[in-house]
Amino acid sequence: MDPEISVIPLITILVPLAAALAIIASRSRPNMKHVISILAAGSNCVLVLSMAPLILQGYTIQLPLFTVLPGIEFGFRVDSLGMIFASVSSLLWVAAAIYSIGYMRSLNEKSQSRFFACFATSLAAAIGGAFSANLFTLVIFYEVLSLVTYPLVYHKENANSWLGSKKYLVYLVGASKTFLLAALALTFAVTGSLNFDSGGIFNEINASPLLLTVIYFCFLAGFAKAAIMPLHIWLPSAMVAPTPVSALLHAVAVVKMGVFCVLRVVFDVFGQDTLQRLDLGIATAYLVSFTIIMASVYALTQDDLKARLAYSTVSQLSYIILGAVLLTPASTLGGLLHIASHGVSKITLFFCAGSLYCAARKTKISELAGIGRQLPWTMTAFFIASLGMIGIPPASGFISKWYLLTGTIEAEQLVFLGVLLASSLLNAAYFLPISYKAFFESRPPLSSHADNTGHIPSSSMSSEAISSQAMSSGAREIPLVTIPLVITALLSLALGVYPDYFLALARGVQG
Repeated sequence: MDPEISVIPLITILVPLAAALAIIASRSRPNMKHVISILAAGSNCVLVLSMAPLILQGYTIQLPLFTVLPGIEFGFRVDSLGMIFASVSSLLWVAAAIYSIGYMRSLNEKSQSRFFACFATSLAAAIGGAFSANLFTLVIFYEVLSLVTYPLVYHKENANSWLGSKKYLVYLVGASKTFLLAALALTFAVTGSLNFDSGGIFNEINASPLLLTVIYFCFLAGFAKAAIMPLHIWLPSAMVAPTPVSALLHAVAVVKMGVFCVLRVVFDVFGQDTLQRLDLGIATAYLVSFTIIMASVYALTQDDLKARLAYSTVSQLSYIILGAVLLTPASTLGGLLHIASHGVSKITLFFCAGSLYCAARKTKISELAGIGRQLPWTMTAFFIASLGMIGIPPASGFISKWYLLTGTIEAEQLVFLGVLLASSLLNAAYFLPISYKAFFESRPPLSSHADNTGHIPSSSMSSEAISSQAMSSGAREIPLVTIPLVITALLSLALGVYPDYFLALARGVQG
């Protein structure tokens, strides 16, 4: 089918950019910038989904803009793969915008104008990457996303924030300026093009297998946002950021951009036939399987809730890549569906972590005994999202994991079937005890040093402990924080029952 020419892809990027400028201009009017943030997120979602009918019919939407150098162009192209990423990002951004307002207000966070402006610009970069027509355009938005999320990571401006944000930037920009730049240069030298092709631009190229292997692994290392071990260290370090930023990093934009870029390389740069011919698919499958298992083991050892969720993200991202590189129809469907199922479940989990902090100042799993009776909506949503991560029906993760498991059998690679099953057991081991502790364990008594009248001697507890227990005893859910996490939890269930939209887009990627 001939591609459709439309300016909508460009508008989806300009809307959040205009919102960022409007937020800065209205920095002295907090209510106004919050309204702008929500309106921009909602408008962007409508614009993105307005293109879905054409894409589902098999069309592509293009918007070439200008030529930088011969063979290197800047432009946009909307296809099934880009629509999966853009749909997840734009849809969840609406919930994230509302949640961020409740979170930032309840904690009276500083620099809110900078926060919301960078938040909106991050959406523009993510959507720009999703709709990029070629590697050149994709890498530009990839780099922009790294830079505009950097202020979000160091938002608190304390020693830990500076250290975490430094590691964040060094890993992401360092990898892209070395491995990714080398991959781009070699790709252009071999093929004379950076444009995407549904069969892969290397498919008809007679090049040295060793050279192609080097280029491929340069791409994998250069797109460090995909968090394949050992280039994953930036991700747990970025947990110093406020929780809405963590949700942005882990569920919507940053890590999904990394995985999306790897999928572009697999499908539209190398092509699955080339990967099959060079045995690169199986090699990559072993690499990401190591990441899946080891990250799950690390998650099991973490008491800090956000750190456990961070390592869970490292593991779950590699599910998506595993599905693509197993090179079977079922595994590909499973990997692509996991973009959406992981997104809705993981953003819910981070929203819940933020709700626990806002309402009760709890960050450690060991502190959550009985908290489910005080924050029932939060912890119920956490439980539902946990089911999605484990892959238990009716939550969304079940369907994507089912296709992944089927794909390992199709590929006759039962070792990866074992990896997926073992990982799911580890998922259950580090998620379900949290819900059990929250709902079925009792909170410890206020103090073992209380006297016979029940009063606590002032010398028996630190002021921090008294403050923490007082906060716990008076924990109340905050509506603007709780409502978005309930919505995303329900969305996880809805996606598990009715995955047809993303399933149709995933089949479109397969052609």
